[in-house]
Amino acid sequence: MENTVLLSTAYFAPIQYYSKLIQFPNVIIEQFENYSKQSYRNRCTIFAANGALALSVPVLKASSKKILTKDVRISYDTNWQKLHWKGIESAYNSSPFYEFYIDDFARFFDRKWDFLLDFNMEIQNQVISLIDLESTIRTTDDYIEDVGNLVDFRDGIHPKASKSIIDPSFESKEYYQVFSDKFGFIENLSILDLLFNLGPDSQLYLEQSVKGLKVKG
Repeated sequence: MENTVLLSTAYFAPIQYYSKLIQFPNVIIEQFENYSKQSYRNRCTIFAANGALALSVPVLKASSKKILTKDVRISYDTNWQKLHWKGIESAYNSSPFYEFYIDDFARFFDRKWDFLLDFNMEIQNQVISLIDLESTIRTTDDYIEDVGNLVDFRDGIHPKASKSIIDPSFESKEYYQVFSDKFGFIENLSILDLLFNLGPDSQLYLEQSVKGLKVKG
């Protein structure tokens, strides 16, 4: 299928990830892969008072070495939801659009989801609604081994630069960040950073971050 990108699931995914939802009209989320640890599947990075801060969703340890992403369950042995909420609140409560968006995310830290994939998809749906994106998104019916004409970024967007693949279509442009006067601009943070700082201009930023994309209007 042409004009289709293959992505992993992600927790408050980074800006580069959402640029793919602008770039490609069709998006497929891989759910039958072997779950990969220390990736954006269960973590995001925000801009806090002391710099970049990683927030990780703890998951239950699998009974075997390999587990499919769709079967990964969230652990609530620690009150990570409270910690994440406080971290986001502390990082962005002085940002321009904090009050405008924060209530839209409260439910993700008030109630519990069993599966990481379901949790991430609900977050993604919320973000898509706020930014007004139009991509058609579905999950895989089986593991896609032969990608054919698909653009495969399942493991290409990664917290570790050594594991990321070169992405010539994405350009990280500077925008206002609350603590940039102290640390300078930090690129490709969680979509939360973009929303709280740019608000309704987030869609335009994403469009401009895709090289060669004709921006509407």
